[in-house]
Amino acid sequence: MMPLMKDIQVVVMMGGMGTRLGEMVATCPKPMLPVGDRPFFEYELTLLKCAGFERFLFCTGYLSSEIEDHFGDGSKYGIKISYVRDGENDGKGKALLGTGGALIHALPYLDEDFLLVYADSFMDIDYKEVVYRYFEAREEGASSLMSLLHNDGRYDTSNVVYKDGRLKLYDKKNLSSEMEYIDYGVNMFSRSALAEYGEKISAFHEEEGSDGIKFDLSDIQHELSVHGRLAGLIVDRRFYEIGRPESYREFISYAEERFDKPKKAAFLDRDGVLNEIVYNEDTELLDSPMKDEELKLLPGVTDAVSKLKALGYCIFVVTNQPAAAKGKTSLGNLFDVNKRLKALIPEIDEVFVCFHHPKGDSRCREKNLIKKCGCRKPETGLIEEACLKYRIDRERSFMAGDSYTDIQCGRAAGLKTVFLGDLKCDVCARLEYNKPDIIAPSLAKAVGELT
Repeated sequence: MMPLMKDIQVVVMMGGMGTRLGEMVATCPKPMLPVGDRPFFEYELTLLKCAGFERFLFCTGYLSSEIEDHFGDGSKYGIKISYVRDGENDGKGKALLGTGGALIHALPYLDEDFLLVYADSFMDIDYKEVVYRYFEAREEGASSLMSLLHNDGRYDTSNVVYKDGRLKLYDKKNLSSEMEYIDYGVNMFSRSALAEYGEKISAFHEEEGSDGIKFDLSDIQHELSVHGRLAGLIVDRRFYEIGRPESYREFISYAEERFDKPKKAAFLDRDGVLNEIVYNEDTELLDSPMKDEELKLLPGVTDAVSKLKALGYCIFVVTNQPAAAKGKTSLGNLFDVNKRLKALIPEIDEVFVCFHHPKGDSRCREKNLIKKCGCRKPETGLIEEACLKYRIDRERSFMAGDSYTDIQCGRAAGLKTVFLGDLKCDVCARLEYNKPDIIAPSLAKAVGELT
C-alpha cells in the first residue's frame, strides 16, 4: 500500500558549487539565487508542499550556512527540515563528494524509501503518481524509479533507452541513437539498494587508494538499470534548471509569467463536461471511465477548450475520482485516464484530482484513500491548490460543471459559476435557489456566452 505523502521523506540535493554560473554564485549558492522576491528553490518547494510532502532532508555543501539560515527548521513553511552537510563528518575535510558520494554520506539519515530531487531544478509533475508507481514497481523487484521526459535532444543529451513500457538502460557515459528519453530529475530510491551499491563503490575506491568516495549518482542508477532494477515513469511537462546563466534567465521569465502576472482560469469538471459517461458492466450502471481506452471526448469539447485558451484562460480540470477508494479499479488506471485526457486536450494546463471517498469499500487496496478530506468537491481544496501553484485572478475566473457540487465549490472559492445541463428543481433546491451565473446545455454553448 502506498504511504501517505506526508510520511514520505524528501531528500534535496543542494551541495553543488554551480561553477558555470561564475560570479553569480560567488557568495550565493544556486538554490538561493533570486527569482522575483524569493530564492529559486522556494518555487519547487511550493510544488512539493502542494503534493502533501512534509518531511525534508537537505543535503548541503557549498555555502551551506546560507541555505540553513534561510530555510531553518522549515516551521515557517509548515514543514520539517533537517540537514546533512556534504563531506563534513567523514574526517577527510570538506571536499564535495559529488551527488553519489553525498547521498552515501547521508545514508544514516535516510528512510528506507525516499524521494530525491535537485534544488537547482523546477519540476512540475504529479508527485502522487511518482510515489504510487515507485511502490508498484517495488512489488515487481525494482529498487528505484526514475522520472523520464521524451527529450530527443531538446533539453541536454538524451541518456535513457525506454521501450515497451520499461526502462531498458540509463547511461550518461555511453550514448546511443536508441536514447530518446532524459532523466527528469525526480527519483525514488530504496535505501538498502543504495547502501548495497555504496559498499561496492567504497570498496573500489579503497582498492584504488583514492580519498573518499566521490562519484556521481548516475553510476548507481546505471548499475540498477543494467540489472533491471530501475523503473521508469514518463512525465509530460518540461523541467527548468538554473545551471547556466541562460537557463537561469529563462526561468526568471517563466516565473514572472506564471507566478507574478494575474491570470483568469477556467476550472472544468471532467465526466459529463469533457468526456462521456460510460456503462460499467460490473455494476450495470453509468460511471466514470475506469481505463484510459474508455475515455471518449464529448462533441465540440476540443474546440471549446481551444477557444477558452485563445481568450487567455488557464485550463484546469478539477474532478472527484473515488473509483479506486471504492475498489472499482486501481489508482494506476485512474492516473492513466487523466494522462489520456491531457493527450487528447493538450491545452489543459493541469488536472487536479481528489481520489478520496469518506466511506470507500472493503475492496479498496489503497486504504489511505478512504477518508474525509478538504479536496472532494464541494470542498474547495483542488481550486486552492491551483491558486497556490499559479497566480489566479478569481474574479475573472469560473467553475463549470454538471453537478450542484461543482457550483457550490466554485461559489465557495469565489469564482463565477457555469452549470452545464438542465437546471432541474432538485438541483436548484440544493443550491438554495441561487442560480449559477451561466446555464448552458454544453461547454461549447457556455463558451459562446462567455465571448
